[in-house]
Amino acid sequence: RILIPMLATAFEVRQALAFIERAKAELREQHIAHDNDIPVGGMIEVPAAALALNFFLDQLDFLSIGTNDLIQYTLAIDRTDAAVAHMYDPLHPAVLRLIAQVIRSANKASMPVAVCGEMAGELRLTRLLLGFGLRNFSMHPAQLLGIKQRILTSSVTDCEAAAARILRSDDPERIRVALARLNTQ
Repeated sequence: RILIPMLATAFEVRQALAFIERAKAELREQHIAHDNDIPVGGMIEVPAAALALNFFLDQLDFLSIGTNDLIQYTLAIDRTDAAVAHMYDPLHPAVLRLIAQVIRSANKASMPVAVCGEMAGELRLTRLLLGFGLRNFSMHPAQLLGIKQRILTSSVTDCEAAAARILRSDDPERIRVALARLNTQ
């Protein structure tokens, strides 16, 4: 599989796909074995990509939501800058809505979608992401067992109801309280 990072526009998607086709043509000319039908996906890590998702759904084979960059660019917060890093918040309502919207749209289009980045491996967010409709998590291997256990002990129906309530909130503190409640079920 090929995953194209930092896509923001339809032009970039078309350009990347054209480069991949050109590489395949060169491999064919040189009689080098390759997968001519290799799946090509896109990283959704800038708000523009999340908001203009329909073109990506039409042109790509799968999606991966890069939460670290998506949070940073949505909130205009450099997470490596100590002066503002405390404002980097994965539970900001705008961030949660973007992530949920991408997952819902991908699921509706039967497009495989994963979440990668710190959110995918954060145990307290597992049930929330399940409630958004996420079924593919990409994380560091050290986090797998904890996340797997949380998934196995979760009711998707309960997660979906809690996620819907959380998405209606504009208050990050209420979101934290609701998330804590979800994780005690």
